[in-house]
Amino acid sequence: MMKFANAQAVVAEVGGLFSLPDIYFQLNEMVRDPRYSMADMGGVISKDPALSARLLRLVNSSFYGFQSRIDTISRAVAIVGIDDLYNLVVATCVVDRFSKIPCDLVDMTAFWMRSVHCGVVTKLLGKQCMPLNTERLFLAGLLHDLGSLVIYQVMPEQASQVLLSIRQDRRLLAGFEHEIIGFTHADVARELLKSWALPESLHEVVGGVLNPESVVTYKLDAQLLWLAARLIDDREFGRPIEQTLVEISDQTLALMRLSREQIEQVMQQAAVEFLDVFEQLLPR
Repeated sequence: MMKFANAQAVVAEVGGLFSLPDIYFQLNEMVRDPRYSMADMGGVISKDPALSARLLRLVNSSFYGFQSRIDTISRAVAIVGIDDLYNLVVATCVVDRFSKIPCDLVDMTAFWMRSVHCGVVTKLLGKQCMPLNTERLFLAGLLHDLGSLVIYQVMPEQASQVLLSIRQDRRLLAGFEHEIIGFTHADVARELLKSWALPESLHEVVGGVLNPESVVTYKLDAQLLWLAARLIDDREFGRPIEQTLVEISDQTLALMRLSREQIEQVMQQAAVEFLDVFEQLLPR
């Protein structure tokens, strides 16, 4: 049974197993370099027909709700913006990479359905309280549980002990991970996203999903992700949303600039929209 001192050691040991394709790293460099234009980046995406087709399906899904059909990557870049499209590239690359990893401890279809649902809820909550750049919230929700998959792969015995201990109640997950493994899936996800050179705004938020109060710079993003994950976890465990909302303090809601009515509306909307995103995002 393998033991690791911390989450950094886990990612250092198995980082190669979870590497992303070259197009991700190429676009990652271009996004950070002002010499490259949106057209340059769109051109790189267009050279990958399968990726282009999936991105176009995503931006034409009900989740975006554009009136007219977007039929080229260049038009998608112009309308959606390169930051949002880049986030969708990251999402697609990660789903591709991890959907190919065999896992005996989790139903991978159910894992990705839950992750997509969390991403959609996080983005929709963000739309209620902030006007811009909510695509990063979808990506945070989608990727927030990746650390669990890494733990399942490299520490299957400890992971199995954790899963047996929580008895499907994910509120207990962090406590048993600390007790049995010594760190949490959120710690591992943070280090994995760092190893991919994703922005601090993403890896700090994902790393703080279990304790958003510990996040300094991106506290609102972290709180929204924490709330979305809590809502999805409780829903899967069979808790009614009314019970979840009663347990969230008025002060916490005020910090997020959300009402309980808005959250209920988001959950109703997400229940309709996330399946469309799921179907377009996962490889066919």
